[in-house]
Amino acid sequence: MRKVLVVVDMQNDFIDGALGTAEALAIVDNVKEKIRRYAPEDVFATRDTHQPDYLETQEGRNLPVPHCVQGSAGWQIRQDIAALLDGARIFDKATFGSVQLARHLAALNEQEPLEIELVGLCTDICVVSNALLLKAYMPEVRISVDSGCCAGVTPQKHSAALETMRSCQIYVM
Repeated sequence: MRKVLVVVDMQNDFIDGALGTAEALAIVDNVKEKIRRYAPEDVFATRDTHQPDYLETQEGRNLPVPHCVQGSAGWQIRQDIAALLDGARIFDKATFGSVQLARHLAALNEQEPLEIELVGLCTDICVVSNALLLKAYMPEVRISVDSGCCAGVTPQKHSAALETMRSCQIYVM
């Protein structure tokens, strides 16, 4: 069984930028340690990617805080984490979940059975979206989330997202 890690949106804007939180800052070292436990070819990452017209999109109208605009400093994966992702495959995504990532991992799973672990930001938006998308594509694959390597928009929303994932048979550690 091949174990792979998905690092969700560990970008400057979610850590200490436009949408940063103390909780996001607090998980950085945990995420770095987690990445070090995996071979580079077994690490995949996502990067929230918006365009300059973000405020005109549905998401932008509901969350009117420009963030992760492609090419900006806030869009970049935090430098110390990016250094650990050398050799990892990064999927840019325009929305919460990455269908491209799910399809890629499903194809890998057909070649060799996978076990998938997720970490990153934000638990209640992009982590839960990717976890549920992966579960939809691969209902028999063991998918887990390390709660100590995730942070939500608020601690309450983090906890609620973890409960949602448990309800959907995603293992929460």
